[in-house]
Amino acid sequence: MRVPGGTRIWLIVGVLALVVIWIASGVLLRDGEPEAAAGPPEDQRTAVAVRVSQAEPVERLLVLQGDLRPEQVVLVRAETGGQVLAWQVPRGAAVSSGDLLAELELGERESQLRQAQAQVNVAEHQLRATRQLVEDGYEPEIQLDSALAELEAAQAQLAAIEEDIDRTRIRAPIPGRVNERIAERGDFVAAGGEVAQIVNNDPLRATVQVPQHSIDQVEVGQSARVNILRFGVVEGEVTFVSTFADPATRTFVVEVEIPNQDQILPAGTSAEVEIPTQAVPAHLVSPAIIGLDDEGRVGVKTVDDRGRVVFHPIEVVRAERQGLWVAGLPEEARIITVGQGFVRAGEDVIARAEEVLEVGQAEEGEE
Repeated sequence: MRVPGGTRIWLIVGVLALVVIWIASGVLLRDGEPEAAAGPPEDQRTAVAVRVSQAEPVERLLVLQGDLRPEQVVLVRAETGGQVLAWQVPRGAAVSSGDLLAELELGERESQLRQAQAQVNVAEHQLRATRQLVEDGYEPEIQLDSALAELEAAQAQLAAIEEDIDRTRIRAPIPGRVNERIAERGDFVAAGGEVAQIVNNDPLRATVQVPQHSIDQVEVGQSARVNILRFGVVEGEVTFVSTFADPATRTFVVEVEIPNQDQILPAGTSAEVEIPTQAVPAHLVSPAIIGLDDEGRVGVKTVDDRGRVVFHPIEVVRAERQGLWVAGLPEEARIITVGQGFVRAGEDVIARAEEVLEVGQAEEGEE
């Protein structure tokens, strides 16, 4: 069936009219509907991890480098001349005061001893005879005085020879160890010549130089710790504090005495001396969380009770393997351990405990 042209035009107009009505009804319906309620605004605060830390009393230490010195070093000298006959102790031997170290040859001293002894015998006989003559009236009293003087002179000569012979036996003047045998067997030493060196290492003295700005923190009787390479830490006590500074370095000599009864610790080695000066409240922190503020001060960031970041300038009290003990934080502090580089002082943040953050990261890793 063929549709007339006029009718076809009216059909097209009718379809267009229906489309316009449909579009218009959609717009009107949309304008009439109320807008959906806007969702809550997203939280723009930065999340950081915090660790609650409680201050602990920590000793403030004065750490100094020094060296260990023996209690006494003595050069043993011969009191009489002669050739070394024999040594009675090896090098390195431990000796007590008065122990025999070496002997010198007697030489002519043996004949001098016999001669002196003979003179004493003659003088004693002469004194007995003179006393008898004086008592019998054959000699004046003055002869008895003369005989007595001769006996005393002979006895003095004998004592001098015996003393000289005793000096050929060289003995240790102090307890310690024979560090060096200077004159060996066969060597000739004159009176006053060096024979041996004895070192007494009990106690040892750690000697350090204390800067002038710290000398008021050190006094005799303070406890100290001495760290000796390969021997560890030994407890000691300050026994000497100089009252006159070195003009060149402006430092004061301080000595710390440490016991060494077994003579195990060596003298002459370097040592690190720690002298506790006072106890201060401090927190243990990782060096990684320490930063600078806008003024260039070194410090640590925390989160206060209102959820705001606070920057605290700090002072390092002591360094250990586990971290740094620092002063300048509150007694109890929520220290930012993760994210401190992304927040500023005064900024509001979301504080999450380290443990919670670690658990969340672990769960995400498992997924």
